Amino acid sequence: MKSHRLILPALLALAIGAGSARAAGELNLFGWSEYIPQSVLDGFTKETGIKVNFETYASNEELLSKLVAGGGSYDLVQPSDYAAEVMIRQNLLSPLDPRLLPNLKNIAPEFRHRPHDPAGRYTVPYMSGTVGIVVNTEKVKTPVHSYSDVFTPAFKDRIVVLNDTREIVTWALYTLKLPINTINAESLAQARPVVANWVKLVKVFDSDSPKTALLNGDVDVGVVWSGEAAILWKENKKFQYFIPTEGAHQFIDVLAIPANAKNKEAAHKLIDYILRPEVSVLISEAFPYTNPNQAARKLLTPEQLANPASYPPGSPKLETFRDIGKAAADVDRLVTDLKSAR
Repeated sequence: MKSHRLILPALLALAIGAGSARAAGELNLFGWSEYIPQSVLDGFTKETGIKVNFETYASNEELLSKLVAGGGSYDLVQPSDYAAEVMIRQNLLSPLDPRLLPNLKNIAPEFRHRPHDPAGRYTVPYMSGTVGIVVNTEKVKTPVHSYSDVFTPAFKDRIVVLNDTREIVTWALYTLKLPINTINAESLAQARPVVANWVKLVKVFDSDSPKTALLNGDVDVGVVWSGEAAILWKENKKFQYFIPTEGAHQFIDVLAIPANAKNKEAAHKLIDYILRPEVSVLISEAFPYTNPNQAARKLLTPEQLANPASYPPGSPKLETFRDIGKAAADVDRLVTDLKSAR
């Protein structure tokens, strides 16, 4: 890893110096917090002269509500796949111009034409990942490979999970062998007692930094974002990551241009800049999720590629979320009520 860190400044310099054209202006980016390195945005500004105003949100629902209400004036957004599906259906996104995205060729085939954007007209994959199990193997000596292994009385008050209602219900649906994208009153009724038992065992609900409780030794096992698990594994190999045997959620976060964006050309420029291998690898270094940029992966170290959280081995059962419409409110209400009653 030391040698790789030494080449990062050189890679960034290469990324910055790759183009000479400067186009003055500003671009308003609305994205997830701590998901795009500031060095990448600074490099883009230095090369193009385009200032990036970066505003963040905490959930896809916050992003959607702002765009639906017409609030904000954003040129580039960073939704997850199912949120992009909603935005496409509601005509909230502008079609992309492939002529302005020559680096689109760097995206691996398996990340193209996914269900949220079958024709690939509106979105570009930014980063992908999974939600799985992290175990501190110094503290836990029994095998933990399934949701049922995590949520047991033996781990009461030693568990951290995402503070995400749909995720929690999805894990319950997996254990019940029910579809995760067809959610209705019947399936929620079956999931309710499972979730009710689980939330009583959890010590920490944290979507922002679930790794912290594990690093501090406050908990021994968790169900977390793969990028968080990848950082834990880099820190200490005692933290092992597993895709649950029942199946797991794979998310694909994308870049997209709102339909009412005022600076669409600048937005295309930033997307294409991020798609450069030497830029994309900097994102992987800071946020070690699964990089859909196959050209960037060639610049990763063997240790990065061997990280089981970033690049899970084998052929695990993975599914992306689809838009579930009004059922999302029912999911949120169910978990919120059970958490308050625990």
